[in-house]
Amino acid sequence: MSERLKVRKTYKLFIGGKFPRSESGRTDLVDGDNVARASRKDARDAVVAARKAQPGWAGATAYNRGQILYRAAEMLEARRGEFKTLDVPGHELNATIDRLVWYAGWADKLAQVTGSANPVSGPFFNLSSPEPTGVVGVVAPPSLLGLVSVVAPAVVTGNTAVVVSTGPQVAITLAETLATSDLPGGVVNILTGDPAEVAPWLASHDDVNGLDLTGVTDPELAADLERSAGGTLKRVLRPAGEPDFTADPGLRPMTAFLETKTVWHPKGF
Repeated sequence: MSERLKVRKTYKLFIGGKFPRSESGRTDLVDGDNVARASRKDARDAVVAARKAQPGWAGATAYNRGQILYRAAEMLEARRGEFKTLDVPGHELNATIDRLVWYAGWADKLAQVTGSANPVSGPFFNLSSPEPTGVVGVVAPPSLLGLVSVVAPAVVTGNTAVVVSTGPQVAITLAETLATSDLPGGVVNILTGDPAEVAPWLASHDDVNGLDLTGVTDPELAADLERSAGGTLKRVLRPAGEPDFTADPGLRPMTAFLETKTVWHPKGF
C-alpha cells in the first residue's frame, strides 16, 4: 500500500464569522503552512463586517458579552492540544485562558466603575456612562497571550475589531475557537499578512474609530499609522516600550476605546 499523504492545512482569513481566502488569491508559506495574505480589499471587507456587527454587539447585555467570552475560554481549554502543536507553551495557554475569564468577569462591572453620578446645581440628575467607540483596528502581537490581551478588552465593552495578526497560525486557530463560542459573526475579524501592507488602510479608513498599535514593532511604521489615524480623529493606543502581557492589565486596555456619555434628567417633584 502507498503511504498516505497528509492533508496540509491552509490558514485562511476570518471575516464576518467565515473563513475566506484572500480576494487577491495570495498565500505565504509560513513554517511549512499555507497562510492567506490579506489585501486592501480584505481589510475593507472586514471593516464592513465589523460595522454591521457592532450595533447588535453593543446592544447585547454586558452579562451576555461576558458569557460569550467565558465560553471562548471554555473552548480554548478544550483545544489545548491543538495550540500545543503550534508550540504555544502550557503556561501561556493557562495565562490566556485566565485572561479571557478575567475580562469576562469585568463585562457587567466596568460601567459601574467608570460611570458616575455627578453633583450639579439644580433639580437634575447628571449621569455619565461609558459607551463603545465602534470599530477598532488592531495590530496584534504574534503570541496567543498578546493577541487575546488586545482583542478581549476591545470587544468586551461593545466594540468590534479588525485584527492584523503577525502570528498567523495561532491567530486563525484562535478564530476557529471563537467561531464555536457563540460570538456573533463580524465581532472579531482576523487578517493575516504583512502589517505594513494592510494596517495603513485601517488607519486611514473613515469607518474605523480606533487603532491599537500594540503589535507594531517598527517605530517608523507606528508613527506613520498614528499620523494617518489623525486624519479621521481616531483614538490611538500606542504603548510605550515593550508590553508585559503577564502583568495585571488593569482597566486601561478596556477604557482606551470607550466614550463617556453624559445625560441630564430633571428630578421629579
